[in-house]
Amino acid sequence: MDTNREDIGIAIRSALIDKGTKQKFSLFVLIILSIIFIFIETIETKPFNFFRIFLKDIIYRGSIAVSIPSKSFGNFTDYVKEHVNLYSNYSQLKKENEELKNNISKTDFLELENTQLRKLIEEQIASSSNLVSARVMLDKQSPYLNSFVINIGSNKGIKNGMAALDGKNFIGRIVDVNFFSSRVLLISDLNSKISVLIEPSAYHAILSGHGRNKPTLEYLPEKHTIQNGDKVYTSGQEGIFSPGIPIGEVIIENNFIKVLLFSDLSQITFINIIL
Repeated sequence: MDTNREDIGIAIRSALIDKGTKQKFSLFVLIILSIIFIFIETIETKPFNFFRIFLKDIIYRGSIAVSIPSKSFGNFTDYVKEHVNLYSNYSQLKKENEELKNNISKTDFLELENTQLRKLIEEQIASSSNLVSARVMLDKQSPYLNSFVINIGSNKGIKNGMAALDGKNFIGRIVDVNFFSSRVLLISDLNSKISVLIEPSAYHAILSGHGRNKPTLEYLPEKHTIQNGDKVYTSGQEGIFSPGIPIGEVIIENNFIKVLLFSDLSQITFINIIL
């Protein structure tokens, strides 16, 4: 026991010797305060209990007050992270949404094309003529010259003079044939002259193109009785086209007898060729 007390004393003296005057005083004060607090903690009286409660409340409240900046900074950091994550998720969702829209657009286009192709197949099955389908590759439109370039040629048996149809309606004829492509001269072209028959009067006439969607009827009888709404068909007199292919109906404008075509030539994607 004596040795232990001597060791403690040596340790205290060493600590006091190694420190400066201010540090020695601070250490001494801390030791005294620790002893006082330990002593006060053992006293069970109302004043001291109130004092302990008051002191603990101050410590607890102070801890809360001290922790507020840290918590606030932590909350702010979490808010910033959530905002960054939200923006990142928004960008990802926006990208996915655009991809879905593109996929939907592609699907809609494929469905539309599929519908058009089914229509062509049904027309070929229903028709007594030998038809072959083609896609319009190039649409050459100008104020006076109108023609299509299609994706089939002599490889599919296409020849000059064959009739081109939009559905069941006559729209032009083949004028230039290559091995894998052909050119269709539309009835609106300035160079187009087609022999037609008007129903119900049974008049024969020539349908002349003028670069617009309303070609005119020429070489009619002088005392004709053509009226609005009369139907116009191919006559078949040239021996090239089949007779009775529908073209359009008569519309009289400014004393000119024009033909309003059944097909809109600016909206054609697929055509049928009568072999």
